[in-house]
Amino acid sequence: MGETFRPTCLQVSICFSNEPSERVGKTDGYCSRILQAQSNRKEGNHEFRLRVEGDPENYQPGSTYRVTLIASSPSYFRGFTLIALKEGTDGGKDEDYTGNFQIIDEEETQFMTNCPPAVTESTPRRRTSIQVFWTAPPSGSGCVVLKASIVQRRTIYFQDEGSLTKRMCEKDATDKPLLDCCACGTAKYRVTFYGNWSEKIHPKDYPRRANHWSAIIGASHSKNYVLWEYGGFASEGVKQVAELGSPVKMEEEIRQKGDEVLTVIKMKAQWPAWQPLNVRAAPSAEFSVDRTRHLMSFLTMLGPSPDWNVGLSAEDLCTKECGWAQRVVQDLIPWDAGTDSGVTYESPNKPTVPQDKIRPLTSLDHPQSPFYDPEGGAITPVARVVVERIARKGEQCNIVPDNVDDIVADIAQEEKEEDDTPETCIYSNWSPWSACSSATCEKGKRMRQRMLKAQLDLSVPCPHTQDFEPCMGPGCSDEDASTCMMSEWITWSPCSMSCGMGTRSRERYVKQFPDDGSVCTLPTEETENCVVNEECSPSSCLVTEWGEWDVCSATCGLGMKRRERMVKMPPADGSICGAEVLEVEKCMMPECHTIPCMLTPWSDWSDCSVTCGKGLRTRQRMLKSPVELGECTEELEQVEKCMLPECPIDCVMSEWTEWSECNKSCGKGHTIRTRMVKLEPQFGGDTCPETIQRKKCKIRKCNRANSNERKQRKTEQREKRRSKQARVEVASEHPGCKMRPWSSWTECTKLCGGGIQERLMTVKQKFKTAQLSSCKDRKEIRACNVHPC
Repeated sequence: MGETFRPTCLQVSICFSNEPSERVGKTDGYCSRILQAQSNRKEGNHEFRLRVEGDPENYQPGSTYRVTLIASSPSYFRGFTLIALKEGTDGGKDEDYTGNFQIIDEEETQFMTNCPPAVTESTPRRRTSIQVFWTAPPSGSGCVVLKASIVQRRTIYFQDEGSLTKRMCEKDATDKPLLDCCACGTAKYRVTFYGNWSEKIHPKDYPRRANHWSAIIGASHSKNYVLWEYGGFASEGVKQVAELGSPVKMEEEIRQKGDEVLTVIKMKAQWPAWQPLNVRAAPSAEFSVDRTRHLMSFLTMLGPSPDWNVGLSAEDLCTKECGWAQRVVQDLIPWDAGTDSGVTYESPNKPTVPQDKIRPLTSLDHPQSPFYDPEGGAITPVARVVVERIARKGEQCNIVPDNVDDIVADIAQEEKEEDDTPETCIYSNWSPWSACSSATCEKGKRMRQRMLKAQLDLSVPCPHTQDFEPCMGPGCSDEDASTCMMSEWITWSPCSMSCGMGTRSRERYVKQFPDDGSVCTLPTEETENCVVNEECSPSSCLVTEWGEWDVCSATCGLGMKRRERMVKMPPADGSICGAEVLEVEKCMMPECHTIPCMLTPWSDWSDCSVTCGKGLRTRQRMLKSPVELGECTEELEQVEKCMLPECPIDCVMSEWTEWSECNKSCGKGHTIRTRMVKLEPQFGGDTCPETIQRKKCKIRKCNRANSNERKQRKTEQREKRRSKQARVEVASEHPGCKMRPWSSWTECTKLCGGGIQERLMTVKQKFKTAQLSSCKDRKEIRACNVHPC
């Protein structure tokens, strides 16, 4: 079967797509073919290894682990396939696959097109390692098997057991710390805190300016003392860490426990919360445990936040086999101290009365929570803590032997002095060391100083501002007189060959010989191979050796440095020289000294700046730290837009037209002018005024003859109207004809420029005696809307 399926497996293992596949859809049995791959690998061949970070035997449900596929030098691989199966399944069904992979580098890895649960290479090329994240399945999923296949040339390596398979079972959530420890002697551990709380992993409402971890405080202690625990109530010390980030009260509570505590654990605060490890080392501290004080607890505030923390509670380092745990790795999610009811990072202070119990945050706590997930998924861990055993002391009685190199000598009696500087004391950086007080090889001392810039809590004393250490004059060694003291290495010599493989060397000299007259055996010269130009054919581009690195661009923190080389001879065929002549890399200078601003919470938003329509509103916060600390660049005021109901809009009219000509050629008449409505009133604005105005006009007096004629015409018209009215009245009152009242005027036929209106009087009843001429319908007409358009 192996011979039959080998070409198919090769095709599966190196296939790739331009776009990553989504983790959805059916596998159509395609994934099961991966599991059918067989190999002709030799027994005991372990040049490839599948590793889960921390090498855990058990997984924590919902936790995320870094999975690495490694090839030991000089081996390499071109392609790979990585899957996670429930133990006892064959991969023939979708439900056989468990957990979720997450791509770290899309240029290196992608989900397999025809098998979405599997991860494979993005491009087939030589590589020695790849990394992905794997999130463990939910509780109740049982044991999991991670499997990898490797493609190297035309050989496929795949195995059901060994270095390419990793089996992990679910960690028992019901495990309790051992009440009694049976281990012997003492053990020394190093605890390292890795903050993973960043805008990339937790983007919702991430506080870009003020994010930090407070100073870490904890202890190794007995079962009779509890720093904090789920379901318990926060002490005043825990409350001050949770709400203020201050470890002072917590440390006071720990030290008051006397013999119940073996070591106080302290680590400095981190500003900002997340930093690459190549910029700043993760904070760590060392502590000891013994048979009675074998538990370790600590906590640190996630800031800014109402009362959110992370930490370990009563982590037992004593094993059931009467030994000391070698390594503990825990992913941490935030928990609520139960002392403040805020739901966002920068919620105003809102004390919880009465105080609630300590509980882990969940993704369904509140829709405004930065960790909210409507589907109720697990919160992505915000930190990881690694506890590693570094030494043991005294006779050990565990029945399971450790590795030979793990059984070490006694713990040194003199431990490294801890930095006991309180968080409430703000200092400048240490000055450089002064010159040694001795100019000879006699013992002397040198000094450095720092300045106390602020004491935020006068009840807490601040340590010394001067530091001394022993020293000797130039060229002398304060080590054992029987040892050699060597100078620093001098710069490498030029390469002996400008083309092909050559050699270069560097030297150092003896600064101080042993007092007993013995010879120094340390080497004073080193030689190594070097290549400036790989070949010197006519088509080659010949370059000089690299020059020295320039000074780092930054005086503190992360910067860049560069070095250059020159083209010595371009290709003889006139082609372009492809050799790099500039090289740039990062450089790290001493850490920049920054002092965080201490600020009050934001005030409530002010009223809107307007009573209607669009406006602005503001909120402020105040600087609590003294001005002696220097200028604070954090914003103290925020402005945002606000919207109220629309403002009333009044009617808008056009300008009046010119007055029209008088309507009479002589005597008294009238003239008119008009204007138009440009904007109708809205939202209760003022109504529109008149649109037409009239005024009297008189051009000239009419002559007398014309006046007499006009009077005569008026008299005749008046008599006609009277005669007509008399006839109407007679007709309306005529016994043979009864009329209805006048109707209403009709609508004007035009909106402007002069139209007409009509009304009617109709016959209601006609008697036999009525005359045809006097009993009929009547109609009246009048002008309307005479203003110009």
